[in-house]
Amino acid sequence: MYDVDVGGGDGLFTAAPVFIGIIFVIILILFIVNVFNGLSQWKENEESPRLSVPAHVISKRTNVTRHNHFHDNDVHSYSSSTTYFITCEFDSGDRTEFRISGKEFGLLAEGDIGTLTFQGTRFIDFSRKKQTEENLH
Repeated sequence: MYDVDVGGGDGLFTAAPVFIGIIFVIILILFIVNVFNGLSQWKENEESPRLSVPAHVISKRTNVTRHNHFHDNDVHSYSSSTTYFITCEFDSGDRTEFRISGKEFGLLAEGDIGTLTFQGTRFIDFSRKKQTEENLH
């Protein structure tokens, strides 16, 4: 009986699904690009030679990422993850940063000298050079 036209309301309901679809496609493309980049890096590492070279640990760093989790009934939980990195310097003066495990991170110290084994960007091992009494002084 009362037909009131508020004008423009239909456009909003038409545009919302299109906007949500565009956002979904963008997220899907970003996900696919991320997977492709990861696989490309993995393939490049696999094709690289495994090298063991003298190096010393220049620095260590961590990257802590915090995660918020939302559940039903407004119950929130929080967690975090830590990524570990070391930077090694080679005899040539070149430096490279490697992502390593927490265990390796704990075993290495800045200033350690030894043999670094790596393949492409993949850290494999660091064997610390034995310190002699001569080296300590």
